[in-house]
Amino acid sequence: MSSVTESSSSYEGLENMSVATLLHHINAEDKTVPLAVEKALPQIERLLAVVIPKMKTGGRLFYIGAGTSGRLGIVDASECPPTYGVPQGMVVGIIAGGDTAIRKAVEFAEDDKEQAWKDLEHYQINSQDTLIGIAASGRTPYVIGGLERARAEGITTGCIVCNPESAVAAACEFPIEVIVGPEFVTGSK
Repeated sequence: MSSVTESSSSYEGLENMSVATLLHHINAEDKTVPLAVEKALPQIERLLAVVIPKMKTGGRLFYIGAGTSGRLGIVDASECPPTYGVPQGMVVGIIAGGDTAIRKAVEFAEDDKEQAWKDLEHYQINSQDTLIGIAASGRTPYVIGGLERARAEGITTGCIVCNPESAVAAACEFPIEVIVGPEFVTGSK
């Protein structure tokens, strides 16, 4: 199956469009996201029904991802203490390539299927915790490896992906598939 998020954009010749036309098209694509999230609400609810009780008894929530997906997990984790008043360290974001990858791409870090578990071991992740893999494409080896190992260790696993029936979704217990279609601006190399 090809990756919908990194396939050709629905819009061709972006460089020939006016700024106003580009903005209109980007805005039109952005409007499809809430509808895709709405379709995923039952999946989100199933995951939260397991995560919330674990967190109420001291369990932590971990995000793993690579590139933009990893950065989004870090942003969410860093906002949880001030926004929701949870203790620092209750929600943890981990990115392939480590802290360097937050600001600068670390090439090929996403391809190491063993590294996510090594990164998680640093936090002494255990069966009280939950691991959420974030991978728009649904095929990131770093995320797949981390989810597979966590699941084998009895840790609750979920994911957020943008392609149906992906390898990342297959690696976890509670997949959340938010099918938004191709990115407006493509160019992942």
